[in-house]
Amino acid sequence: MTQTRTTRLERGRSALGPALELVHTGRAPTRAVLTTELGVTRATAGAVAAELEALGLITVDSRPHASAGSQGRPSHRLSVNENGPVVLAAQIHADGYRAALVGLGGRIVATTPSCGIIPADPAQVLAEVVEAGAALLRDTGRRCLGAGLAVPSAVAEPDGEALNPLHLAWPSGAPVRELFLRALADAGIPGVTEKIGFTGNDVNLGALAEHRHGAGRGARHLLCVASGHRGVGGALVLDGRLHSGSSGLALEVGHLTVHPEGTPCHCGSRGCLDVEADPLAFLVAAGREPGPEVSLLHQAGELLRNEYADPGVRAAADLLIDRLGLGLAGLVNILNPDRIILGGLHRALVEADPERLRAVVADRSLWGRSGGVPILPCSLDHNSLVGAAELAWQPVLDDPLVILDASA
Repeated sequence: MTQTRTTRLERGRSALGPALELVHTGRAPTRAVLTTELGVTRATAGAVAAELEALGLITVDSRPHASAGSQGRPSHRLSVNENGPVVLAAQIHADGYRAALVGLGGRIVATTPSCGIIPADPAQVLAEVVEAGAALLRDTGRRCLGAGLAVPSAVAEPDGEALNPLHLAWPSGAPVRELFLRALADAGIPGVTEKIGFTGNDVNLGALAEHRHGAGRGARHLLCVASGHRGVGGALVLDGRLHSGSSGLALEVGHLTVHPEGTPCHCGSRGCLDVEADPLAFLVAAGREPGPEVSLLHQAGELLRNEYADPGVRAAADLLIDRLGLGLAGLVNILNPDRIILGGLHRALVEADPERLRAVVADRSLWGRSGGVPILPCSLDHNSLVGAAELAWQPVLDDPLVILDASA
């Protein structure tokens, strides 16, 4: 009897992480679904849910209302604890930075406005954004379990260096992970260790967030392409995990050539997506002079939304859609994704004229002609911030009991 009880307890503990991830991503809204997804008995699923609730991570509604027309006793409803712990997420981009507190389920609990012109010293920027996050923690009184950082650069593993921050004045190879950890420690954020500070490329992290909580849900081979505040990035999520290559540098799609005689690129080539399909390229093609008041991404998005009927704006949008479609078609031929999602200015472009973009991809892609790949706009606001939070939440999703160690 003791042996059976011990085995059941061990099985339940091993299911804590998978169970939390199912609730976190919305795939187990009830205890009945959790039982099925985990492949365990109702008793084990109930014990797992109760333990996650005791840890302060989820809530269990033991008396849910039955839906109209349903039969039998409704299953206990499961949801993330809206008053539970958070992680600190930070994002640096060409036009500033933002800090946020993010709970389970990808919920942004609190955020700062986008701030500042980015100095050439990465240590200064990271100290500022972490202090902004620390202020949010003080104001909300929330418990922090980790921190994640999104940067507009490929981040080399395992050292966490920003190898090509082309649109920042930072030196190549800036040790952003080390500087981020130092800033977290200097800000006095409780529980900071080498295990809670994580860094990654902003488009990679946006793709991860969209796969778990947004337009990428359910895709097995998800391709994300996004124009940020400057430039173009890409990411691939395979079976729920980011494909980052052998050292974190995969999917630098911004340097695909889509116009061989085009604009010189920062990388030394010409006509890359990075300079042919980003917000600055759109403003220039539309004959608009970029202003210093707000970010280029904001200016381009407002122009597309508010003046799309203008022939010059429409022609500029068509040009960018054609260049973007050419790049996407090449990626479809190589990667064979089952879904494409577009972020930043590209999100607004596909919303403005989805059929033109899909036609260009289908015409230029071998696999596109055989059935087409769904092309959707990203659905999350601040998805890179949410993705940075996903990095920080991952140790808890892997083993929820680590939060007991953090309390010790």
